[in-house]
Amino acid sequence: MERICLTEDIPEREARSYETANGDNIFITQRDGCFYAYQNLCPHLQTELEFLENQFLDRDQEFIECSTHGALFLVETGECISGPCQGQSLEKVAIKVHSDGGIYLED
Repeated sequence: MERICLTEDIPEREARSYETANGDNIFITQRDGCFYAYQNLCPHLQTELEFLENQFLDRDQEFIECSTHGALFLVETGECISGPCQGQSLEKVAIKVHSDGGIYLED
């Protein structure tokens, strides 16, 4: 299993981007103590979501936001609820939080 980061690296209601060993660009965010990971690609035009490094959430830190088109996605499911890709979803990345505090990609 590939360790991506530690839970302490991702504060509540923030997100961080990482490159995996196979070259995928993903981001992980935390909401209410749970961690969610997605490919860093908007389903609309396959562009990266953030304009500034690690700026994946909207101003209120309530939704994931595509900086190119302003599309909004639910943190828990990746579903687009507003914008040009409404009805589509971000591609979820399977992760597991281990007792050592590490966040690992699931095989």
